[in-house]
Amino acid sequence: MVSFVFYYFSLLNNLMMHTKLSNRINKLPVSQTLAMAAKARVLKAEGKDIISLSLGEPDFNTPDFIKEAAKKAIDDNYNSYTPVNGYLSLREAIANKFKRDNLLDYTTNQIVVSTGAKQSLANVVMVLVNPGDEVLLPAPYWVSYEAMVNLADGVPVPITTSIKSNFKITPEQLEKAITPKTKLLFFNSPNNPSGSVYSEEEYRALAKILEKHPNIYVISDEIYEHILFEGTNFSFARIKNMYDRTITVNGVSKSFAMTGWRVGYIGAPEWIAKACTKMQGQITSGTNCIAQMATIAALEASVSKIKFMVDEFKVRRTLILDLLSQIKGFELNKPEGAFYVFPNISYYFGKTIQGIKINNASDFSMLILEKANVATVTGEAFGAPNCIRLSYATSQKLLTEAIKRIAELLK
Repeated sequence: MVSFVFYYFSLLNNLMMHTKLSNRINKLPVSQTLAMAAKARVLKAEGKDIISLSLGEPDFNTPDFIKEAAKKAIDDNYNSYTPVNGYLSLREAIANKFKRDNLLDYTTNQIVVSTGAKQSLANVVMVLVNPGDEVLLPAPYWVSYEAMVNLADGVPVPITTSIKSNFKITPEQLEKAITPKTKLLFFNSPNNPSGSVYSEEEYRALAKILEKHPNIYVISDEIYEHILFEGTNFSFARIKNMYDRTITVNGVSKSFAMTGWRVGYIGAPEWIAKACTKMQGQITSGTNCIAQMATIAALEASVSKIKFMVDEFKVRRTLILDLLSQIKGFELNKPEGAFYVFPNISYYFGKTIQGIKINNASDFSMLILEKANVATVTGEAFGAPNCIRLSYATSQKLLTEAIKRIAELLK
């Protein structure tokens, strides 16, 4: 009886706290990737042998030459507030990187450095989207895109794809999704969660549609640009008629194994860059001074310095695809970049496994966590409810063991 009363009052207290919070935060979903990672950590703390394939975080250490630059910055007494839009020396390094890697010309006034590419993306959404504006999200899309749009009181409009189209939208789909209320379009290539990569030809075909709608802006999220296994990455802003309407977003988290350093940046029309600086000045101000100096070292280095990571990811891609292809009911495509696989697992919907009914991808992902001790992320979080995301940013040994556990559970 005592425990029931305690539970009742605890529930009542949570409900009361919920009603005191703003509608904005109450309607904001928890990030499913972070939630699954947190749940995996709790199970690990309880003594369970959890293998996490849920987080998009390289398992490599930050390269030594970058760490040395950070140590030097500390010794050189970099410890003061930084300019809101980033050190001029870093913005110069970013401008040079854009020219070298992407054939894009941005001045330092068009660049804003932020606390991770996530903040860069959020800044752009907040300065461009008004209540009721529609934002196109080719699905699958990264989990936070939709949340950012909702925070800005915009209207997320998913454009559905499938594994048969390699998770890429067509010009016809884009044109059909556009309305007079469309303000913004997200692109992410290489894509999280699918690993799909748009070619230059595909981008130019989509741009022909957008050229007919001059009031639509494009966010090109290129955070995985260097983790590419086939072909070459193409920046959307390279299309002449789209340069003034494209915001190029990038950072050092993925390619340089610097997730915890929290440095992202944009290249954009100057009026958008100024607006993002204004927004950031009221939220976080400038990015960490030591991390900025380390980022200069990362961006000025040859891309060949991180090739060992990309080569290892490619080996792991082959490994995980080979292992998953042996499991009945996993429909796979071959990702060309990033470090994820995104299989369609709808074959299992309606089935009961070890007494658990699988109604959707969330049920399937939870089944794998609880019965096989492997953490993945439901595709529902990415706007693709028939799939789950597995990250292969972990060792070959752990990947082999994780897929072995899943296979044994499902057979």
